Amino acid sequence: MKAKIERVLSSYVTTIVLLVVYAFGLALATFIEKYHGTAAAKGMIYYSPVFIFLQMLMVVNFIYEVVEYQLLKKKKWGFMLIHMAFIVILAGALVTHIFGKEGVLHIREGAREDRMMIQSSEGTRYQLLPFSVELINFRLTRYPGSVSPSSYESDLIIHVDGQKREDRVFMNNVIDIKGYRLFQASYDKDEQGTILSVNQDVAGRLITYTGYALLLLGFVFAFTGHNSRFRQLSRQLKELRASSKVAFLLLCCSAIFTANAKGNANPMVDAVLKYAVVPEHAAKFGALPVQSGNGRMIPVNTFSSEILRKIYRKNHFDQLNPDQVLLGLLAMPDMWMRVPVITHNNKELADFYDLSEPSCAYVELFDSNGQYKLQKRLEEVYLKMPSERDRFDKDVIKLDEQVNIMHQLFNQQLLNLFPKENDPNHKWYAPGDDLSVFSGKDSLFVSRITEWYLGEVKNSLQSRDWSKADEVLGMIVTYQNAKNKTVVVDSKKIELEMMYNRLDIFRSCKMFYLVLGGLSLVLAFLSLFKSYKWTVGSKYLLATAVIIVFLYHTAGMGLRWYIAGYAPWSNSYETMVYVAWATVMGGLCFMRKSTMTFALATIFGGIILFVSGLNWMDPQINPLVPVLKSPWLMFHVAVIVAAYGFFGISSLIGITNLVLMSFGRIKQMDVLISRVKELSLVNEMSLQVGIALMTIGTFLGAIWANESWGRYWGWDPKETWALITVVVYAVVTHLRLIKKYQSYWLFNLNSVLAIASVLMTFFGVNYFLSGMHSYGANEAMGGIFVYSYMALGIILVLAVISRLGWATWPTDKKRFIQ
Repeated sequence: MKAKIERVLSSYVTTIVLLVVYAFGLALATFIEKYHGTAAAKGMIYYSPVFIFLQMLMVVNFIYEVVEYQLLKKKKWGFMLIHMAFIVILAGALVTHIFGKEGVLHIREGAREDRMMIQSSEGTRYQLLPFSVELINFRLTRYPGSVSPSSYESDLIIHVDGQKREDRVFMNNVIDIKGYRLFQASYDKDEQGTILSVNQDVAGRLITYTGYALLLLGFVFAFTGHNSRFRQLSRQLKELRASSKVAFLLLCCSAIFTANAKGNANPMVDAVLKYAVVPEHAAKFGALPVQSGNGRMIPVNTFSSEILRKIYRKNHFDQLNPDQVLLGLLAMPDMWMRVPVITHNNKELADFYDLSEPSCAYVELFDSNGQYKLQKRLEEVYLKMPSERDRFDKDVIKLDEQVNIMHQLFNQQLLNLFPKENDPNHKWYAPGDDLSVFSGKDSLFVSRITEWYLGEVKNSLQSRDWSKADEVLGMIVTYQNAKNKTVVVDSKKIELEMMYNRLDIFRSCKMFYLVLGGLSLVLAFLSLFKSYKWTVGSKYLLATAVIIVFLYHTAGMGLRWYIAGYAPWSNSYETMVYVAWATVMGGLCFMRKSTMTFALATIFGGIILFVSGLNWMDPQINPLVPVLKSPWLMFHVAVIVAAYGFFGISSLIGITNLVLMSFGRIKQMDVLISRVKELSLVNEMSLQVGIALMTIGTFLGAIWANESWGRYWGWDPKETWALITVVVYAVVTHLRLIKKYQSYWLFNLNSVLAIASVLMTFFGVNYFLSGMHSYGANEAMGGIFVYSYMALGIILVLAVISRLGWATWPTDKKRFIQ
């Protein structure tokens, strides 16, 4: 009996089963939390005796495997250190769970507190602290002219051991005292009090951070050690390539995008195109600094681009650029009210309200009596809970938002051009705002200059002489420079932002990646049956071109970084752009080992940039919320999203291999099998890199969490699904240890299916669940899941066909490379 138990505990099958159960339990907990609350998820899963026992079994299983397979004698130090690190991290978590204390300190200005409030399943209790904290002042800093918080901080006097210590705590700036850590957590609504989170976990933090250090060291050995799996794969790839005389086989995946152009049926469109502001003057108007709704100083060009994308969902209207559209709309509102510039995508809605398709004019939303057509339905929609609203309801809300934008523009609102001298809130005002806050000459100027300027624009449209309009526009610039005393307007950033808007860098990169990647695949296909000398030079030429585009892509991200003032991967759009960058970078890393991988990665980078350019992705640059203003954010997101790029490459290689296996027995059978084996080696190498980056990135996020709000792991759905992704890919890479599952077909299929965990982590948590990471949510993310479900259906069909083809392979050729 004892021998049987030991055999089970030392089995790799047990390892896989435990990992699968662990991942399923974690996933289940995130949905329990959604429907029954955090306390229920923690009680039923995370902190339950069964779940703790499961983690202990995983530790015992590893220890038995070390002994059974004599892993110490094989000197696989990277493997050993990585798994030992997880044991140390689990030990740290256990110490924290048992001995750590976490509570809240609520202090009003002028008050002093020495007890922290601790909430648990047993209720609320208070614990006396070995010090007391006095709040001198609480400050909430907002972005200029906005209600959005930029930072909040507390000036404190800490009374400890008979002495007074002045200190300041704010988001991402922690106070350490007597083994306790104080974090700025929240504040009172009247801004007269602060809420600090208090954490005591010296031992648990030390053990956990030691585990993180061992983890990093382990991955270094895993990629550099002579006996590491990664080095073995690299050597096997060289041997396999050396024995092969034929180049790669093509997987040609292409999408045809067609657009049907229609003539302008609306005569008002012809009119606004005929009387359009000349591009030269529109560019001068677009260079004006303006304060956005979130407080960021931007050129009018950025504002007009955002407005046009929101109402028309494109970057141009016919041949008019955004500045021409905005200035025309302001100068000739009566004409633009009748231009079909409000785009919608619901035929049922269009039929119900008798609207033109696919775009309607502003006046179409009002009946013959001037009544707003959407008003009745909107009142009904807003009485419903968000979960009860159907697609029609949501589209009505979206259309109403577009109409409101048009309405405010016609009333000269939103365009915040005029600074108020020495305004305490640093607010700039639009011509249509309440301008009674201005006085004297300032009041006279701001109340009249806009109508004067727009009048000169209309005159210029007739005379084609733009000198007077240029002159009045210059007066606005002079006023801005003279009266702006509170907000820094960096003219260099304004110019660079206009250049960034004009170049549309990522759109250009998308096209080049798709074309160059496609040509690389064509060359690989031509090299299949016969080697041509000219294809070698062409491949190098294409690779050079991709490198140039990649550098241009990098420059675009750097430019956005400089303009925004923070690393450009804080929202959905920026992250997609970065994933594309990381994917192409991964392809370049494997370029010498596999031309096919390089070509697929380049195409995939273009596809990701295509997705980032869809109208439900918002490319707007927004100020960061306070919690994101941390250097740990840059490292955490950069590393973890780079992992997505390598996982994406692996999924594409997996699909390629499944297609190749679908051919079954062909004349070039040996060539086919050789290519599948070669790509499988690259696939596993890519997975090794991806899982290393994903693991390191996940625990960098834990460090960020610990430095921001006092706990390195709180089972938030986003971080939980990041851990699930690590476990899923651990299963994929560890299945080869079980002889029964040493199958090229199964390995490549799993590398494709595993990408679902990445999609859930990146998109699904924001769409299906909720949590502390909801700041990255996008209401329209559901669109990507429609394509995901379609892709899943195609993959399942491919899996069946490829399995039938793979079954015809000679038995001696099926041996999995170890």
